[in-house]
Amino acid sequence: MIVTPRQLDQRAELFRQLAQLTSAGIGVVPALEQIKRSPPSRAYREPLQRLLDELARGATVAEALHRLGWLPAFDQALIEAGERSGRMDACFRLLADYYNERARLIRQMLGDLAYPVFVFHFAVVLIAFLEFLWTGPWLLVLLVGFVPIYAVAIFLIYASQDKRNEAWRAKVEVILGFIPVLGTARHYLALARLAAALEALVSAGVNIFEAWELSAAASGSPALRRAVAAWKSKMTADQTPADALRACRLFPEMFANFYYSGEVSGKLDDSLRHLNRLYNEEGSRKLHLVATWVPRFVYFTVALLVGYIVIRFWMGYFNQISNITNGF
Repeated sequence: MIVTPRQLDQRAELFRQLAQLTSAGIGVVPALEQIKRSPPSRAYREPLQRLLDELARGATVAEALHRLGWLPAFDQALIEAGERSGRMDACFRLLADYYNERARLIRQMLGDLAYPVFVFHFAVVLIAFLEFLWTGPWLLVLLVGFVPIYAVAIFLIYASQDKRNEAWRAKVEVILGFIPVLGTARHYLALARLAAALEALVSAGVNIFEAWELSAAASGSPALRRAVAAWKSKMTADQTPADALRACRLFPEMFANFYYSGEVSGKLDDSLRHLNRLYNEEGSRKLHLVATWVPRFVYFTVALLVGYIVIRFWMGYFNQISNITNGF
């Protein structure tokens, strides 16, 4: 259920080794065989062997991965784009950077959340203890304090995993889209991945319509994939991709303008490389902002809770003294 930062680092190391070997001119099969002998994790030996068996039967890398279901759909789509474009090394490198950055952000957020989470648990237990002393509903305090928080945490852990069907990922995408900064960051990174895959496919001479479909799938965004799929009839009739981009609200005006200028000037690959850098940097910056401020928000909330506990304790204490004094 839980993918840890260590597991993300291992996946990043797998793709980093594949990128290094394939960029040196080594084929995918020899590269996989070499990595299988000394994989980033012992758990990778079996799926790597099954992948090699599928390739030995004549399957392409994308077909083999699809049959095995070993990697997330986003990884499969990007690898398929790399295979179709003949630039597997670039796609492997993009995946390695993606998982490295994701592991680093999760590790940073967990480290920053450690102290606020400890203080929160201490505060809830303290409230329950005080309720117990005052013969209050201490068990209810524990349930009200812990159950909602743990329910939200479990949902977020479950929702953030890669191996979910597209319908589930689409719902999560819609929900996260309403969260300030985080929704924009995820959308920008999806646009960056789309631009990177599209540049690789266009440079390799893949048909532009097919390249768009593959790139939308490689973006990891169900909304982008559905939007591009809806263009197909229009793009083959009387519209170019640039026209469709301008009419789609999922693509920012800057993205549409850069794509149009590249399409008109014949330098579409340069425009797509620029869009990849631009949206990757902006999306990463926003994600770093989220990773920095979420722990601060949690800490501020916990501080308010602790303040409430202290005030309530002293108010109860003074009320007891007042009642005793009035009794005499």
